[in-house]
Amino acid sequence: MKKGAYILSESETKPEIILIGTGSEVQLLLAAQLKLKEQNIAARVVSMPSWELFEKQDKAYKEKIFPKALRKRLAVEAGSPLGWLKYVTDEGDIIGINRFGESAPGEEVMKEYGFTVENVVKKAKALMA
Repeated sequence: MKKGAYILSESETKPEIILIGTGSEVQLLLAAQLKLKEQNIAARVVSMPSWELFEKQDKAYKEKIFPKALRKRLAVEAGSPLGWLKYVTDEGDIIGINRFGESAPGEEVMKEYGFTVENVVKKAKALMA
């Protein structure tokens, strides 16, 4: 975590999209990466627990994690999407929570907000289209 972000799982071939999460979302992204691989879409999974630490890294490290040429990016944040645009670029997207006040079992709430493997895959494929 000392660098703020790192490649948690790299694709076997050149990545076409980057999936980004901070904590609890990472398991979801790893499962989505496998589903995308089944559909011949190469995805890199980046764990990004600290924007602040990441911003302190040199340009070479930042480029290694988020290559400028790879602009298809999907951040998954089980919280506010505020601040993620900087990392997903104008060719990316964010799955986040823009409202407050849901009351239900956790798994149902997460599904309602789109925190499912199926939705991550759907959003990633839409970015690739």
